[in-house]
Amino acid sequence: MRARVIDTPWPVVNSPQGTTVRGGLRRLGFEEVSDVRVGKYIELQLEAKDEEEARRRVSEMCRKLLANHVIEDVRFQVDVADSNRSHAAEPTTAG
Repeated sequence: MRARVIDTPWPVVNSPQGTTVRGGLRRLGFEEVSDVRVGKYIELQLEAKDEEEARRRVSEMCRKLLANHVIEDVRFQVDVADSNRSHAAEPTTAG
């Protein structure tokens, strides 16, 4: 199975990379860009007995290593290799 994880900073958290990218875009003539948020995209190939186990394990990976839940939102999808289905998880937030 393949999992795709997308991790983005909260809107209230400063994104220095986003500020740099926005400045570069504006210098290149893309004045319409008012904000840029830079996050992470992580793709994992994993073995699991079923989709439920894969989702549980990826969620645990996100919680323990892949995301900082204090300042980032994370969402993921698990693609089952032998079908065209994918299921997106709800974004998680620190609460």
